[in-house]
Formats: sequence, structure tokens, C-alpha cells
Amino acid sequence: MSDGKLSGQFFDAAIGLLQRVRDEEAEHIEAAGHLLADTVTSGGRLFAFGAGHSSLAAQDIVYRAGGLALMNLLAVPGVVGVDVMPATLGSALERVDGLASAVLDTSPLRAGDALVIISLSGRNALPVEMAMKARALGIKVIGVTSVAYASETTSRHTSGTYLKDHCEIVLDSKIAVGDAELTLDAIPAPFAPASTVVTAALLQAVLATAAGTLADRGIEPPLLRSGNVDGGHEWNGRVFEKYGERIFYRQ
Repeated sequence: MSDGKLSGQFFDAAIGLLQRVRDEEAEHIEAAGHLLADTVTSGGRLFAFGAGHSSLAAQDIVYRAGGLALMNLLAVPGVVGVDVMPATLGSALERVDGLASAVLDTSPLRAGDALVIISLSGRNALPVEMAMKARALGIKVIGVTSVAYASETTSRHTSGTYLKDHCEIVLDSKIAVGDAELTLDAIPAPFAPASTVVTAALLQAVLATAAGTLADRGIEPPLLRSGNVDGGHEWNGRVFEKYGERIFYRQ
């Protein structure tokens, strides 16, 4: 099989997943967008968290041209991205009990805010505990996960539960357990993960819904513009001035 055929298969797989998410998660996407719009309207703040490669989708919606200026990254040292050395430390920290509670206790999150938690498997202690603790604090939680993991893997949290069990709204990315879309007889392991593509698209759909919902209510969405277009910096400066108390990535 040629590399060209494999690349086409990957695109087909990713497109198929995007279509499934678009059609099967439409109601949940709408609800999540409304929840974010409600939070903005009521004066709440928006946060996103993901560990390891799940952090990529969280980072994609923070300080992003065309995105909501109020979306902040909830950073947990050592688990956001793969820049920590060794990279395997991040995976180990996801399994540490008590870490999520310590992070939330020292974060700016408060009752009335909204927190998007992204975890492909939803089985590790960190995202499960974070969702449980956040809801106990009066924070609205949107979970982005692959629901399939809950029926095909064992939870690593002491409660035996998964991220999906502790959210106001769950967005199912439909990613198969193992996050690899292609197989080949000559290659012993499955390969070509699509979770980042699908999860990022899911969240952009949610934010688009939130912006449209705010506009329908007569509220101008606090959107950022690209700093690489004329007038972009000036536009963003006005947004930062108006919403500065709800934006934490500039502090």
C-alpha cells in the first residue's frame, strides 16, 4: 500500500468522525454553547483544561483569533503539553490523587464560572477529581471525552467513575479506544490518531454556538481578532480593557 493511500484513509477516517460528531452531538454542542453564553452573560469566567495531548484542544481555544477572549487556560504544572521532561512524568501526574483539588484550591475559579475539561479516556484521577471538585465548588463543567473508554477500560480514580459521570454536559468525541485510526499488516501497532482534530473541531463548534447565542441576545460576543490584520491589536486592546477582570492569561 502506498503512502498516498494511507494518507487518504486517514483523511477519510477523520472526516467520518467529524461527520459523526456533527450529527450525533449536535444537541450537546448546542447545550454547551448556551452554557458558555449563560456564563458570560451572568459575569462568570471561562476556563479550559486538558492534560497531555488533550491540552492541545484546550490551548486551541485560549487567546485565539476568532475565539472568545474570556476563555482562560487552567494550567497544571507538568501536565499541560509534552514539554515537561521526561514527557512520561505528565502521564504519571494524571494518576495522582489530590492534585486536582490542590490546583482548584489555588486557582481563580469560583462558583458561577464554567470549566471545560478535556480528557480522551476520562479514566485518570486528575480529570475525574477535577470535575468532582469543580462541581462541588459551584462551577459548571463541560466534559469532552470518548465515552467508549468507560465501557472498555477500568477507571483509575478511587471512585471507579469517569469524567463523563461528573459533568453538566458531556461531548463525546467518538474516538475509538487507543486513538489510532489505521492498521496495516506490515505494522504491528495501530497508528494515525485523530483525537486532536476531532476534539478541536468540537470545541470550535461550541464556541461558535456561544458567540451566536450571545448575539441573539443582543450582546456583542467578546471576540479576539488576529494581531496579523490591520487594526487587530487595537481591537483586542479594547476587549482586554473591557473584560480585563475576567481574563487571566494577561496577568
